[in-house]
Amino acid sequence: MFILGEQRQRYNDEFKQQTVKFIQEQTKSVTQIAEELNIPAGTLHQWVAKYRQFESESIATPERLRQLEQLLKEKDRELADKDRLIADAQEELAIVKKAVHIFSKPKN
Repeated sequence: MFILGEQRQRYNDEFKQQTVKFIQEQTKSVTQIAEELNIPAGTLHQWVAKYRQFESESIATPERLRQLEQLLKEKDRELADKDRLIADAQEELAIVKKAVHIFSKPKN
């Protein structure tokens, strides 16, 4: 039950993951563990469901990590190239603006 003026407790991801691991290692029900930890049972059920969602994802192998690192390097190079193109375009635009300003002055 929520009591007026009482703030909701916030838990970090590490605590949630450790709690889910604890739940999975116990023979007690989630409801019993919720009572012991003074955390709503619905909250614990949500944490368990969230953890199971990621449980099925495969763990990256060293080869996959190398592939991802290579991809990241390629994307970094692409980004650096685009940054250079933008800087060049901005410099050219500044030159054009100066030229327009110079040539648009009325002649006496």
